[in-house]
Amino acid sequence: MRIAIAGGGPGGLYFASLMKRLDPAHEITVWERNAPDDTFGFGVVFSDETLSGIDNADEVVHAAMEDRFARWTDVDIEFDGHRFTVGGQGFAAMSRRDLLGILQRRAAELGVAVHYRTPVPDVDGLRASYDLVVAADGVNSAIRTKYADVFRPELDRRRNKYIWLGTDLVFEAFQFFVKQTEWGTVQIHGYPYSEAGSTVIVEMHEEVWRRAGLDRTEERELPPGASDEYAVERIRELFAEELGGRRILTNNSRWLNFTTVRNERWYDGNVVLLGDAAHTAHFSIGSGTKLAMEDALALAACLHEQPTVEQALTAYQAERKPVVESTQRAAQASLEWFENIGMYADQAPAQFAFNLLTRSRRITFENLRERDAGFAALMESEFARRERADGAAPAMFQPVTIGQLRLKNRVVLSPMDMYSSVDGVPGDFHLVHLGSKALGGAGLVMSEMVCVSPEGRITPGCPGLWNGEQRDAWRRVTGFVHERTTGRIGLQLGHSGRKGSTRLMWEGIDQPLDEGNWEVIGPSALPYGPGCHLPREATRADLDKVVADFAAAARRGVEAGFDLIEVHAAHGYLLSSFLSPVANRRTDEYGGPLANRLRFPLEVFDAVRRSAPPEVPVTVRISATDWVPDGNTGDDAVEIARAFIEHGAAAIDVSSGQVTADERPAYGRSYQTPFADRIRHEVAGPAGVKVIAVGAISSYDDVNSILLAGRADLCALGRTHLYNPQWTLQAAAEQEYRGEGADWPVQWDAGRRRPPTSRTDRIPPRLELLREGSVDRVHQRWTPGTGAGAGRSGPMKS
Repeated sequence: MRIAIAGGGPGGLYFASLMKRLDPAHEITVWERNAPDDTFGFGVVFSDETLSGIDNADEVVHAAMEDRFARWTDVDIEFDGHRFTVGGQGFAAMSRRDLLGILQRRAAELGVAVHYRTPVPDVDGLRASYDLVVAADGVNSAIRTKYADVFRPELDRRRNKYIWLGTDLVFEAFQFFVKQTEWGTVQIHGYPYSEAGSTVIVEMHEEVWRRAGLDRTEERELPPGASDEYAVERIRELFAEELGGRRILTNNSRWLNFTTVRNERWYDGNVVLLGDAAHTAHFSIGSGTKLAMEDALALAACLHEQPTVEQALTAYQAERKPVVESTQRAAQASLEWFENIGMYADQAPAQFAFNLLTRSRRITFENLRERDAGFAALMESEFARRERADGAAPAMFQPVTIGQLRLKNRVVLSPMDMYSSVDGVPGDFHLVHLGSKALGGAGLVMSEMVCVSPEGRITPGCPGLWNGEQRDAWRRVTGFVHERTTGRIGLQLGHSGRKGSTRLMWEGIDQPLDEGNWEVIGPSALPYGPGCHLPREATRADLDKVVADFAAAARRGVEAGFDLIEVHAAHGYLLSSFLSPVANRRTDEYGGPLANRLRFPLEVFDAVRRSAPPEVPVTVRISATDWVPDGNTGDDAVEIARAFIEHGAAAIDVSSGQVTADERPAYGRSYQTPFADRIRHEVAGPAGVKVIAVGAISSYDDVNSILLAGRADLCALGRTHLYNPQWTLQAAAEQEYRGEGADWPVQWDAGRRRPPTSRTDRIPPRLELLREGSVDRVHQRWTPGTGAGAGRSGPMKS
């Protein structure tokens, strides 16, 4: 093959070397606009997984890198005068200049032609005369820009300011300094990369940056390669104590806003994107260099394995794009956490440290327990102390109150529509469905959306509470929960609005009925999506009836024995559609600004609150974002939550989306939790109101991690309970917990022990003799001059 590579950074050079090793007959040319000794940044960090791939592919490169690595296992966090050390992580870093030198020498040894200080020739000419053109030309890729109509890039410029620096202070571990200043929260991400220095990245919200006067050089045009010396001097003063007065090193250091790069396609004909040209991920979870070298490994392997370039590039995109997107989801969670770091300034220091460590959702409580059991135990004891509860119980099994209602644990069965009622009357299915989840240990089981009127149903199979027969049928369900379990049962009340009069889910979700339709209303005459009902704009008389229907249904719910009532103002149903500017285009007092859009949902909430006695808490479920342009956002969700809290909501159940068929949700594990986190810290927590997180929470580890980090007070799980109705009790058995938070029905008591596995005769190691100079396997520090992996242990807390 004849291969042209635009960009002589680590990704481009490594790919060139790999291809030459696979077949020395390949003719490979690299164009790099910078000189060979030009490099930007200081250190780069690698994971063990990446290094294993490099070792398998080219042991020469790996050996040269290994010889220059700084290695350590600890993360140090300094916050509010407290220092925490967490071990067992595993890091390897090296100088970016050294890495480039290794890759440059390897490329030269293998016969790769590299043209330094040379712009890339016209790419149209390259793709005509070369079999493959690799765009490894960085975040501002000219090739990606030229073919943007094919690659369809998305460039997301973030709001935090950061500056990349170095220091001759050699850190012993990954270091986070989080400092509260008169202007706001400022942080340092730092790590060692050699015996001589460390990387230092200073980051803060743009508003903090401006209040601190660091925008003084914003309009100044710095010459190429020059650094912002004013910023360096200010940082030296700000972090004088943390950096011990040591030198701050610069290398084209200036304030930047991180840009997340995504591309819908990664190749066009014989042109392919690699590294930062294809994607970026925030520096707080790893290295762009690491991702670029992983790209190079995958691309070289696909070209080696596939018979044609087209098949190879198809395979490369199929292999790498999902992996990178997963990394980007974690990076997005991490960068958003740092954008909102000031929100956590009032957290207890230990909880803040745990929150920081688990910010991307890739590290969880169980991960930390495996790596550093001492730190994990500290987190559990701190949570119990704050909650004034049993220190022996995992966080999910600590009791919690919503209003005056006490729950034995923090697990909620999320409301899920079952479409299995006849004339709105719940039957045996509902008794078994909800009863089994209560027997299975959930502290609170929530009904599906119970409709307040026949015309407020989603489908003909939806249950209701508009008459006494329905009330009495529900009393049978609540009676079972109260008589047979120590769980509590909640009622979700709602009105379908423009999403009503549709088929059962398995017959065509959101599709209009073939016959038996009823008229649907909405805030405006706008359908939910193509092929959906066109609603009639609700009149004042319609709204008065809906308020009266909610109040009457709430009274029947109390008579039926429900312990809690949740007003459903999410998922595009009637109240939700009033809240959303996507569905609400009214020009009267119920439309326009958010305060007006809130008016009718609050009227309904007030009516429900008046209909229930004080001991029955009334909560609300909201959609925190519409997932479409011009729809509600996380900022709006905070204000919506604030309004409901002011009207007496005892908890905010934070979901998202389903407001319009045009939505584009950013799905992922626990993907809605950041919305709950923000509402809890900004409005609910200070008001003493509980927050329920929901959405792709599937493991007890996720639940414990969310609770310990303070992102929510309870977690609601839906599909997980469909998979395993006894999920909560099984989680207790897996964690070897016995207590009031997970009391087994006496009939099932024999099942509280975990069943034996297929292998029971393995004898685990029992004793490791202490020897002079033995290594602490949890806490390993980078101590230059003692050899890779050696070092001394750090304290857990000081």
